[in-house]
Amino acid sequence: MEPLQILRFTYGPFAENTYVVIGPSGREAMVVDPGVGSEPVLDEVASRGLTVTLLLNTHGHLDHVAGNAAFQRATDAPLAIHPADLPLLRHVRAQAQMFGLDAEDSPEPALLLDEGKPLTFDGAAFDVLHTPGHTPGGVCLRRGDQMIVGDTLFRGSVGRTDLPGGDWDTLVRSIRDKLFALPDEVRCYPGHEGETTIGRERRTNPFVGDTALRAAP
Repeated sequence: MEPLQILRFTYGPFAENTYVVIGPSGREAMVVDPGVGSEPVLDEVASRGLTVTLLLNTHGHLDHVAGNAAFQRATDAPLAIHPADLPLLRHVRAQAQMFGLDAEDSPEPALLLDEGKPLTFDGAAFDVLHTPGHTPGGVCLRRGDQMIVGDTLFRGSVGRTDLPGGDWDTLVRSIRDKLFALPDEVRCYPGHEGETTIGRERRTNPFVGDTALRAAP
């Protein structure tokens, strides 16, 4: 399986990663997590001659969904999210106000993600892994040795669980039981900061890695 080209763009006060996944045809693009201030991604997509055919949110927090309305207006692409995060998606403006920001309400999703039901984009199938803990409806998308992990797992860290809907024990189970069951070489594209691999995080992550478990009382 040939890897897909995944472009990372980082914008906004939360330094959130918006990803553009270029499909096998080289003509279609999936935009993942259009967040605060990510509209310049649309110019990059246009300059490459790509057509955005899918918008996807790994979860419903403001920094990953604030651009949904602008991106759908520009592309007319359908939006996908896990149904457990619909309450967050439907309160984008209220989320923004908590940080003293303004944001447009998100359009409703056309696709609801479901673990065990592959997501197909430009002929490429992605496994949907439901990984709650950071939010109730957090998901990771895996295709071969590439996986977009949202705010579930970071390089040397994990998603915070002190926001409404977060739960530490649930997050640990999501990571240990689902993500760390995957091969070491799976490359992870997180919602903040740089890439990592499953093997690296399983061995060294100070919160959920093997070393952390051995050090626990």
